[in-house]
Amino acid sequence: MKTLCETCSQEVGSVGCPQCKEEVLKMGPYCYQCGAQLVIEAESIPEPPGEEDDFAGRVLCSDGACIGVIDEKGICKVCGKPYTPVSE
Repeated sequence: MKTLCETCSQEVGSVGCPQCKEEVLKMGPYCYQCGAQLVIEAESIPEPPGEEDDFAGRVLCSDGACIGVIDEKGICKVCGKPYTPVSE
């Protein structure tokens, strides 16, 4: 039987509690049977920001209604319009 999260509807896995040895659902960092801290798996730790996450070098779309970013070809990744620099 699958157990789904009431908030996000994703499938919830289970883990063995190191304190009480019960198999409990991974609903948080603590066992809901005894209150002991559950072991944090390496896969649940977020990775540090990569090269694609560097927001300092991005160029935003020149269309005022679009939230896209300009790619290496000079085209917006969201709306597809070419970048036109704003003249001051």
